[in-house]
Amino acid sequence: MTVPPTQSPIQPTPPMQQALALAAQALWLTSPNPRVGCVITAPDGAVLGQGHTQRAGGPHAEIMALRDAEKHGHSVSGATAWVTLEPCAHQGRTGPCCDALAAAGIARVVVAMRDPNPLVAGQGMAQLAAAGVQTELLDAHSEAAQQARELNIGFFSRMERQSPWVRMKVATSLDGQTALQNGQSQWITGPEARADGHAWRARACAVLTGIGTVLEDDPQLNVRGFEVPRQPHLVVVDSKLDMPLNAKLLDTQGSGDQARQIWIYTAIDPNNPLQAQKCAALTARGATVLDLPSPNGKVDLAAMLRDLARREINELHVEAGHKLNGSFIREGLVDEYLLYIAPQLLGPGQGMAKLPTLTALTDSVKLAFHTVDRIGPDLRLLLRKA
Repeated sequence: MTVPPTQSPIQPTPPMQQALALAAQALWLTSPNPRVGCVITAPDGAVLGQGHTQRAGGPHAEIMALRDAEKHGHSVSGATAWVTLEPCAHQGRTGPCCDALAAAGIARVVVAMRDPNPLVAGQGMAQLAAAGVQTELLDAHSEAAQQARELNIGFFSRMERQSPWVRMKVATSLDGQTALQNGQSQWITGPEARADGHAWRARACAVLTGIGTVLEDDPQLNVRGFEVPRQPHLVVVDSKLDMPLNAKLLDTQGSGDQARQIWIYTAIDPNNPLQAQKCAALTARGATVLDLPSPNGKVDLAAMLRDLARREINELHVEAGHKLNGSFIREGLVDEYLLYIAPQLLGPGQGMAKLPTLTALTDSVKLAFHTVDRIGPDLRLLLRKA
């Protein structure tokens, strides 16, 4: 599969960089599993086999690399396996990769990052060592280790914080407006930026929006414009359960093992007969309604993130209106801002987030530029907490 435009292809310089390039090819594929690449080399450096993790339930990178070597008639006895994430040591949907490597006769395993999954977390390396395999873990601050972490930033977030990595996407004018006062917003940014935005949707486990956006725009919030192996799940924050039964997004679920889940989070009274009837109707449409009220009568966003982590959501892509954006920012729940800025001025309009009036600059939300890129005529800024 082609590497998405949001992730520049890593130059395939052997051997760990080659494994990272393979992992990048799995960017849209492996959710909720991590994106992992593996390269097996002979003592003279020749590549014997390579591969990346497949869909959840399918073979991991190490198995794909072993199969590739076998397909080409190569023995891997005495070889080195270069893996971007520690080989798993537990029985999940597939068997332990550390056992497969040892059984194949691999003599040495070099790993870019330790797996943060508590079911692995060093046990893969320990089991390999116990089987007589030489193991090496790269320094966590090395470039290769950081690239491996970036490819799996949501997986690390879910395992270490029990919360998805929250990425807020906003398209604005140079003066920070996401729409005119009359609501017109199509299109502030150019087609290149819009296509790039769909690629970022594709890498997320789920896309989140608010009921205001659903009622105003009736969006599908799926990936369009190019083929993807799966559609990200959908999350709607809808405190009063105002979701229309004919909303377009309810028609985007698909079928089979890659079916799109639709989770609607509310703060309703479950004993209200009308709301119970609406829940039943939405359930009949294939959605799952979840009641998570906060004391202020809104959806408890922090509790929602914890629940999404339990549902194996690694990266959460937020595309919402200024009110819900403001709520996420005020509660300190945004990890990363994906901003597309068009070189135009709109004057008074609708801003990117509804935030309280500050009386001191020290109270501002402080961010740091992570990357800055030109996407067609627009700028793409990726910012994180300072």
